[in-house]
Amino acid sequence: MSAIPDQLHAKKTKLFLVLCSIFLANALLAEIIGVKIFSAEALLGLPGAQIPLLPGFTLDFNLTAGVIIWPIVFITTDIINEYFGKEGVKRISIITVCLILYMFLVITVITNLPPAQFWLDVNGKDAAGNAFNIDFAFNSIFRQGGGIIIGSVVAFLISQFLDASVFHWLRKLSGSKKIWLRATGSTLVSQLIDSFVVLFIAFYVFGNWSLPQIISVAIINYIYKFTVAIVLTPLLYIGHYFIDAYLGREAPIVLQEAERDQTLST
Repeated sequence: MSAIPDQLHAKKTKLFLVLCSIFLANALLAEIIGVKIFSAEALLGLPGAQIPLLPGFTLDFNLTAGVIIWPIVFITTDIINEYFGKEGVKRISIITVCLILYMFLVITVITNLPPAQFWLDVNGKDAAGNAFNIDFAFNSIFRQGGGIIIGSVVAFLISQFLDASVFHWLRKLSGSKKIWLRATGSTLVSQLIDSFVVLFIAFYVFGNWSLPQIISVAIINYIYKFTVAIVLTPLLYIGHYFIDAYLGREAPIVLQEAERDQTLST
């Protein structure tokens, strides 16, 4: 069995901690800020697209705010896949789901606490002096429905496990080269499933959206993810360059051999 040198093992551990921290921070942030839906057309100063994508339903480019930072999760997933294998991705994905559920449990408890009257009085007016219910606003921003939580967690796990499997299948076909193929290919496949599953569970099974609306919004979300996955490919190569320089040029081969031997032994 191929052994990993002690110095490389120490660097590998530090790298895994850094990548996991970036992954966790952005995954949790995406869940929190995902309640806001923004208009891509308004951002660019354009009128609504009003695309007649399906019969009886027109579509604008409205996206959840979480997609802004979700590409960072794409990149870290691919890098973890490359250097730590499928087990590394599965491990951090399960930890992330546990922390997401813990986060929403804490939010549920906090939003049900009775507000202090002075807090309502001090923060109960906007910049123009108009009165509003700060406690209602706080709860509306942070609290999410059970359907959304279940949908996002299930879709996240399915897409991450699928991403890891497709990534390694493509790596077997392409070898150590063609990073863009396995990284982009795995993301495009996994996010196709993610885009539909999360909306179907959250807004069709537990909500009141129609199936044409689910399909239309999912297509727009996937188009965005598809585009971002391709645009961010150069950043993936930059990340690989600096990581290889940190670990040593032969490190990927050593790590892959150790991963292969571990897989065979199990």
